Amino acid sequence: MKPITRNNTFIVLLLGLLIVFSFASLFLGRYYVEPEHVLKLLWSGLLGSPLDSVDKTVVLDIRLPRLFIVILVGAGLSVSGAAFQGCFHNPLVSPDVLGVSAGAGFGAALGILWTNGVTGVTAAMAFAFGLLSVVVSLLLSRLKNESTILALVLSGIIVSAVFNALISLVKFVADTDSQLPAITFWLMGSFSNTTFEDLGKIIVPILVGIGVLIAVRWRINVLTLGDEEAKTLGINPGKTRMIIIAAATIITASSVVVGGIVGWVGLIIPNLCRMIVGSDHKYLMPASCLCGAVFLLTVDFIARVLTPSEIPIGILTAIIGAPFFALVYKKTEGC
Repeated sequence: MKPITRNNTFIVLLLGLLIVFSFASLFLGRYYVEPEHVLKLLWSGLLGSPLDSVDKTVVLDIRLPRLFIVILVGAGLSVSGAAFQGCFHNPLVSPDVLGVSAGAGFGAALGILWTNGVTGVTAAMAFAFGLLSVVVSLLLSRLKNESTILALVLSGIIVSAVFNALISLVKFVADTDSQLPAITFWLMGSFSNTTFEDLGKIIVPILVGIGVLIAVRWRINVLTLGDEEAKTLGINPGKTRMIIIAAATIITASSVVVGGIVGWVGLIIPNLCRMIVGSDHKYLMPASCLCGAVFLLTVDFIARVLTPSEIPIGILTAIIGAPFFALVYKKTEGC
């Protein structure tokens, strides 16, 4: 099969899997709903007159917003990871390489400490500190009057270390009966109790971020050739890199706002797709987008049905991601 045909087939297959898995997640679970009844509920919901019942509450009020949020987060983190790996010339970086997750985690922990729970203030502080962490990383990378990829990555490591220390400080002073469990559970990542209100907070920034990254995918191809080649071809590598960083940061911070810290998705999915469709971001970006959504949807389903008490999704993504990271590292030895 020709590479172009194979890549298009893979993308269509992922789209089909996403549709099938999405519908299955609405009727499968600890509370089973007949598939035919799910279709009736969805149709009545579209008409604006859903039947008031337990099934309606489970499908339309609990599972449906969670489904959309999981798809958005999985797609967004995966596309961000593919873009970062391309512009940093490194398959082992992820969307939180500049400290976004650590900064957002600190903001959320601080919000829980001040408001005694996960509230709108918590979400706002998570988003604000996520953006702040990247700004600080960018400023640190310019201390030596030079902007290099290595300087950016090292600055991100510094910022992440500081915010992780601050998270530990917040957990140390938090009330052990209520605040500390809430902070700990939130940091492990979970989509439980998500609502359409949460969906409204993230749908625009994540979709805009994904749209920007997919729109500049051909520029990312040029960046992988090196900055000198990019300048020769009329691309400003610094400006392009800032656009990619801004879009990926907005996506990652928005994801943390509703789901806590969900690691490894932006690292393992782009590498998995790269093994199948190659390094051309024309195919890698949409493949990563769809594959990330399917992957996180699958992991979220496992998290909510594997045990009577829902497993934080960050634990499962780490269990799957760590061995895969070792595999990718082995394949990149000597590079």
